[in-house]
Amino acid sequence: MKDFGNGRYENMKYRKCGKSGLKLPAISLGLWHNFGGVDTYENSKDMIFKAFELGITHFDLANNYGPPGGSAEDTFGKILKSEMPHYRDEMIISTKAGYYMWPGPYGDGGSRKYLIASIDQSLKRMGLDYVDIFYSHRFDPDTPLEETMQALDSIVRQGKALYIGISSYSPEQTREASVILKKLGTPCLIHQPSYSMLNRGIEHGLLDVLDEEGIGSIAFCPLQQGLLTDRYLGGDIPEGSRASKPWGFLKAANIKESDVKKANLLNDIAKERGQSLAQTALAWVLRNGRVTSALIGASKPSQIEENAGALKNLDFTEQELSKIDEILK
Repeated sequence: MKDFGNGRYENMKYRKCGKSGLKLPAISLGLWHNFGGVDTYENSKDMIFKAFELGITHFDLANNYGPPGGSAEDTFGKILKSEMPHYRDEMIISTKAGYYMWPGPYGDGGSRKYLIASIDQSLKRMGLDYVDIFYSHRFDPDTPLEETMQALDSIVRQGKALYIGISSYSPEQTREASVILKKLGTPCLIHQPSYSMLNRGIEHGLLDVLDEEGIGSIAFCPLQQGLLTDRYLGGDIPEGSRASKPWGFLKAANIKESDVKKANLLNDIAKERGQSLAQTALAWVLRNGRVTSALIGASKPSQIEENAGALKNLDFTEQELSKIDEILK
């Protein structure tokens, strides 16, 4: 079993999540990619180890992460059981359900049937009695919102999750969900939206709703699936990158010349700050405290270490912010 010693929390920043008593690391690790059955187990294990050594205590999963679906939870559960069982109480482990997971009418969406079955399957795969956070992964227009929220409330009351959250809900859906959950007595802890320099949609209403409702936030894809790193600055597709793989959501055809141009201009600002482009992109997401945590992905341990280095400088001058806004127009 791995012994992590002491001192791993010294360089990590922890932020209170909404109006709860829970603190999250400013950088969290997502297992969306590179932890599935198609990936190298030893590398997945090394990335989990590196994250924890750096004070990253939050590990974010979903029922369908892999590929194949469920395999990221299998991998994480195996690592936790064989190498880190004594550290469970030092971790925040989250998972989700909402997208397609198994065939038939009950393996997708936001129904009580699907969410309850999914959390039971996730706990079994990871070998856990409970997760810290369970999310409705998406708004389901075919299921009454009350049913989805009642299912989340039930999952907490059954002891299968300590907190609940929602992901990719609109500002209006978020407010409505929050009102329902408060009436049920299980307030919404956190919202997980997509947010990056190249995707600023949450600035148009959602952040205001989260502030008003006392809900924390964790931004996924803060590096725009790698576009806001040095990997694509030359405009080509590096071997081993997300865009080079047959699975996943980042396709070579989606890498726009205009985004590459913006990334290069942003990289010039990053150099002036003494940071990598990835570090500046993460610092920007975390810049004003309205986002609780930035959820990173990685393909090797060194990337996690580089990303955690963003916390050394989260401050921007007004001139830097103006330059960035001009680039991102």
